[in-house]
Amino acid sequence: MCIFRLVLQSNWSAALLLLGLHACSPKATTSITTPAATTPPTATTAPAQPAVAAFQIPVEYYTLPNGLRVVLSPDHTAPTATVAAYYNIGFRNEPRDRTGFAHLFEHLMFQGSQNLGKMEFIQLVQKNGGILNGSTRFDFTNYYEVVPSHKLETLLWAEADRMRGLAITQANLTNQQGVVKNEVRVNVLNAPYGGFPWLDMPQKANKNWNNAHNFYGDLKDLDAATLEDAQSFFKTYYAPNNAVLAVVGDFEPADAKALVAKYFTEIPSAPQPPKPDLTEPRQEQEQRFTKDDKLATKPALAFAYHMPERNTPEYYALILLDQILLQGKDSRLYQAMVQKRGYSDNVNGGINYLGNAFNYAGPMLWMGDLTYDQNVKSDSVVSVLDQEISRLSKGGINQATLDLAMVKLRSSLYDQLSGSDNFGRADMLAAFALFDNNPARINTLEAEFRKVTPELMQKTIQEYLRPTNRTLLIVNPLAKS
Repeated sequence: MCIFRLVLQSNWSAALLLLGLHACSPKATTSITTPAATTPPTATTAPAQPAVAAFQIPVEYYTLPNGLRVVLSPDHTAPTATVAAYYNIGFRNEPRDRTGFAHLFEHLMFQGSQNLGKMEFIQLVQKNGGILNGSTRFDFTNYYEVVPSHKLETLLWAEADRMRGLAITQANLTNQQGVVKNEVRVNVLNAPYGGFPWLDMPQKANKNWNNAHNFYGDLKDLDAATLEDAQSFFKTYYAPNNAVLAVVGDFEPADAKALVAKYFTEIPSAPQPPKPDLTEPRQEQEQRFTKDDKLATKPALAFAYHMPERNTPEYYALILLDQILLQGKDSRLYQAMVQKRGYSDNVNGGINYLGNAFNYAGPMLWMGDLTYDQNVKSDSVVSVLDQEISRLSKGGINQATLDLAMVKLRSSLYDQLSGSDNFGRADMLAAFALFDNNPARINTLEAEFRKVTPELMQKTIQEYLRPTNRTLLIVNPLAKS
């Protein structure tokens, strides 16, 4: 049976890449609680949210003495609990000459721990009626489980067991090196459009090694990883002071806090290396690249623009522009490329192909891609892209268009936050805790989007959707149709 696999699925505005499985005092040092949560005597209450944010998610946030950040968000609509452990180690901050190491370690986390043997973690979840998964992203590696709520303690114990001590043996390392190398061969090297554009484009558009290396892993780097490398990697990056634990679902906060303290407090922290510089230089000239693909039967094109810095006004504006230009069959590019000209049967795209517009920390690309017919020239595709962006830049965006984008955004956002397994909520809470030290931001997003004006949208287009901020990648098909 194949345990590890590559999963591509739709998640908010972009394709979600899942590389992996489908697979001593309890007193807090800091605490933030939104008005919808039960406030303990030692907690502080976050400021009241704007009236527009009618959908309030309860958030209780605190830090254990060992540095583990904990987010609790009760939801009693279904008798399930979701446990999500997020570690601040992803593709961008993996060691040099060890490309793919963050992903390799995601696999190792299922190979056994102090009290659970090889693959017993998976069996524990599944035999208790639960589901689980793990993934590696640009800025984190995560693991989550959804179980019946009365099994919450069992899962907290299991997550703590592998955070405390993973079974890192030469046999496990060698085995998983082989598994990951096989993934690379199957999903990239021997697949049509393999790695296009989610793996290829960051390496072309970015200049900083941290953002531009082959994060799936070069085979030589995977082979070169030693047992000492793996042990050091785990001790450093899988320490509680480099992690967030999010618990969402049917539980009482006081009970969950007691269980978290019971199983996680005694896990020792570890010194953390300096964070790498992830900044990218301002792009001043369009870049064009061609990739020969011996297995592809049709040409394909991807375009990417560097995003504004996260959490700036322009960042929120470009997320709304993404709704106008790329999301849904009413989007400008779908209408122009598919409906009007018939170049393709679909246009894919969004912000952060390996997640969504919120769960990343460093530089990001707004990206789109499509395959198209042999009789269509790549310059024709680029011309349509330019025309649609120019229409918005020169003609402006009226309030009605902005309002429609806001409706689409709210629908997608709250659908994500209201999923039956609560993973979308856990994911966003953990990301905001990991990158902003403030998971209560989840309740202020709509207010931030409502600050965007048509004038700001036009300004954002002119600065960030200019051709000189663009990278194009064209697939040249070499297989016979």
